[in-house]
Order: sequence, then C-alpha cells, then structure tokens
Amino acid sequence: MTIATWNLERLKYSKETANIIAILENLNADILVLTEYDERVNLKNYPFQIATKSLSEIQPAYYMPSEKRVKIYSKYEIVNQFQTYDEYTSCCAEIKTEKGNLLVYGTIIGIFGNRNENFKTDLPKQIIDFNTLSKNQNICIIGDYNLSFSDNYYFTNRGRKELNNSFLENKITNLTHHLPETIDHIAISQEFIGNAKIETHEWNLEKKLSDHKGISIQIDYSL
Repeated sequence: MTIATWNLERLKYSKETANIIAILENLNADILVLTEYDERVNLKNYPFQIATKSLSEIQPAYYMPSEKRVKIYSKYEIVNQFQTYDEYTSCCAEIKTEKGNLLVYGTIIGIFGNRNENFKTDLPKQIIDFNTLSKNQNICIIGDYNLSFSDNYYFTNRGRKELNNSFLENKITNLTHHLPETIDHIAISQEFIGNAKIETHEWNLEKKLSDHKGISIQIDYSL
C-alpha cells in the first residue's frame, strides 16, 4: 500500500502542470493527498475523491475557483466522510482497505506558516479532531504540518510538542518524522501499521515544481 502527499504551492508553476500530473500518475499511490491544490491537476486514475471547499467562496478576490486547500484521491472506496473543524482547511474520508477501514485526515496546519497566529489557533483545534476521530478507528493524518521533526529546518518547539503528545496519546506514529527538511508528513495509527515494513520516498528535491518536496510511504505487510 502506497500513501503519498505533496503541497503544490497553489500551482505556482502552472506551465509544469502536465509534468506534475505525470509524476503523480507514475507514482500510482493508493491514497494521495494534495495540499494547496488546484483542480487543474486532474488525475484520471482515482475513482474516489473528496476535497475541502473552494477558497473562492470566502476570498474571491484572492483565490481562483479551482483552488482548494486539500484534495484526497483514493483507489480504495470512500465509504464515509467526517466533518472537520474547518471545512476549508481539512477534510476526512473513511476509506475501505484490505487491512480494514482507515480514516484519512488531509490537512494544512496553519495556512500562513508556523509563526503566524493562525497556526497557534489552528493546531489545538485540529488536535481535538485527531483525538475525537481516532478514539475508535484507525487514522492517517497526512498533509502539510508546517513543522519539521528531525532538524531545525522549520518548526516551533510548542508545535512539535503538542503534535507529538497527541500522537503518543492516540497511539499514532509519524512515519516521516526522520526525513530532513520535511514539513509534509504521514502519521498513521500503530494498530493499522502493525509489523509492516515501511519505506519512504521523496521527489521534487530541488523544489522546481513547488516549494515542497513530495513524500510517500510504502507499507509492506508481506513480511
């Protein structure tokens, strides 16, 4: 099972749209979460998908109608959708996999970065979502955390501590915490991972297609 995320930086490099689509289609992830998303990146090989609300509804002078903060693509059936505290910033799909159902919470934590006041108010509200949704179900919290965990690249001590505490309390493992210069992450309930082998993969390392690297994990249950 392959799960991936990438922040597309509002499709700043729109001339590279075909290249971006080709990379994502070749990646062929089973579950893909795109942040700072634009509907012009239209992937054909995903029968199931949900997204946050269009940003032009709240700021039409600033956002194009095609812009959404988060899009979840899935090859697995989406059997349910859960409300999140901010329907413009995060969305949550219940996805039916061969290893049981998995809640996929796609998000951006702090839309203006971790130094902005928005991050300080956004994080605790999203943590309430994490705590509530993960009580009786396995969850994958995936997207732009605006925090690195392995270095001083981009973080706040408070943000790291609050997220790590939430993950510890809810038995969630951040599978990408060790990656350098990485603020986009994939964290999954330990029960869902079990004893599987995890491999990580990165792309757009030179950040020519957006200002974020793309991140994926492969979960191998065969061992």
